[in-house]
Amino acid sequence: MDVPYPPAPALAALLAGAGVTHFAVPAFYDAMIPEVLPGPPRAWTYGSGVVELAVGAAVVLPRTRRSGALAAAGLFAAVLPGNVKMALDARRSDSTAYRAGTILRLPLQAPLIAWALHLRHRG
Repeated sequence: MDVPYPPAPALAALLAGAGVTHFAVPAFYDAMIPEVLPGPPRAWTYGSGVVELAVGAAVVLPRTRRSGALAAAGLFAAVLPGNVKMALDARRSDSTAYRAGTILRLPLQAPLIAWALHLRHRG
């Protein structure tokens, strides 16, 4: 059975939207940066925002879609440690909704990776 994935422009929009938020609300992303990474968290926040914008552009263009979709799958896998850190840090939050949201967010990486790989294979 073939899963009905949304089209490439939808993934590109998701990536671009996420990329823009790295610059609009960087403190949110700074808190997700694992301490083991060298340098200031803000550099990682801005760098990953640039990568998300670039990958979104690659996904939306038919000529670069296959490589962009593969990069998107890698990006979704690469940010998983930050999402795990966010969920672990959220245990100290007074907000039940925030704690639940950070945990519920974790399994969403798998369908995002599957979506990107689907687009990679579709070309």
